Amino acid sequence: MLAKFFQLSEHKTTVKKEVLAGLTTFSTMAYILAVNPSILSQTGMDAHALLTATALAAAIGTLVMAFYAKLPIGVAPGMGLNAFFAYTIVSAMGYSWQFALTAVFLEGVIFIFLSLFRIREAIIDSIPENLKHAISVGIGLLIALIGMANAGIIETGMRHVGDGKLSGVILKMGNITSIGPLVALIGLIVSAVLMYKRVNAALLIGILAATVVGIPLGITQLPEGHFISMPPSVSPIAFKLEFNKIFTMDMVMILFTLLMVNLFDTVGTLIGLCNKAGLLDESGRLPRAKQALMADAVGTTAAGLLGTSVVTAYVESASGIAAGGKTGLTALTVAVMFLLSLFFAPVFAMIPQAATAPALIIVGMLMMGAVVKIDFNDVTEALPAFLAIVMMPYSYSIAEGIVFGMLSYVLLKVLTGQYKQISPVMYVLACLFIITFLVK
Repeated sequence: MLAKFFQLSEHKTTVKKEVLAGLTTFSTMAYILAVNPSILSQTGMDAHALLTATALAAAIGTLVMAFYAKLPIGVAPGMGLNAFFAYTIVSAMGYSWQFALTAVFLEGVIFIFLSLFRIREAIIDSIPENLKHAISVGIGLLIALIGMANAGIIETGMRHVGDGKLSGVILKMGNITSIGPLVALIGLIVSAVLMYKRVNAALLIGILAATVVGIPLGITQLPEGHFISMPPSVSPIAFKLEFNKIFTMDMVMILFTLLMVNLFDTVGTLIGLCNKAGLLDESGRLPRAKQALMADAVGTTAAGLLGTSVVTAYVESASGIAAGGKTGLTALTVAVMFLLSLFFAPVFAMIPQAATAPALIIVGMLMMGAVVKIDFNDVTEALPAFLAIVMMPYSYSIAEGIVFGMLSYVLLKVLTGQYKQISPVMYVLACLFIITFLVK
């Protein structure tokens, strides 16, 4: 039944391969179960309830991705967007977390309408072919950077020396002989050797091997007490919307920021991941784009009601795609794992970031392959692609990389008399990007 529904034979894959891919993706996403409650609880929200809300919102969005879009991509509350929720809307602007949840809910509803009327799909189709490849490469560099930073292989080298001045390099090598980097490097070598031997579960085995090695080294913390427990109730934070202040300029700016960041994070992630999985059609278009975009829209709407931040497609899904995932069965596995995590949270929490780092580094390497498809002979194509690639890791944001790539593309094509190559949607997006910069 699963093979027929997800068309496994047409995609030249198997149930075993898809499930292993889903487990690999989940293992690289599971950190959100600890990180999201940690960030949002600083607003006064109940941390235990946030764990349940995070898992449920991720499961709902990923189930839509599995059964409606049938793509091997997991979704969950996004990093960066949760920081905007806690540190900007609540801390800096002084609004309640209930008001912030209302903004999340409204954004989800708006995204549902934008997806239904194919507005978001039109944006994906308007992105030039070279930029689509560049987005894939940029995401690869960002994923590798995240993995290395999580493991402590790379560290920030900037430090304050007084009067607001900074000294040192932006990035530097971490203490490579410390436990975190060593565990990550062991997992990296294990995964690479298994990939050479064409073992389908190479990335997952590498994560598990690094986790086991980390036990005697003290970096893998075994759960205290019970391994299984009932999930905490979401009642302290669920359905706590606050509509009395929504007709304000602040709400307009909050919604605009959430919409722009989440829109291009999701669009960029979908393009990059589907490009890597070989799922784009002959014209470079994403099949079932409307359905895929609906997944994060539904997930975000549910997130606002359940009590957590905006849901988005996860770039870590590239690890499952690299492990062979090609269909919605991979996403279904991820969703099931998020639901199981409600009962086995202590077990999933024991996997250290150093253990998931090897998968992210290898995925970054694999996604670099798209760079050979970029036309570097035409500077009006090459410079936008280059800016999109480097700005993703430099700014630590997929959305910012897309903004720089698309804005420079429009400007260069107009200034060189090639304006006919620019679609109307690209002109509209360029104007929106400029407005975004002006209001920051």
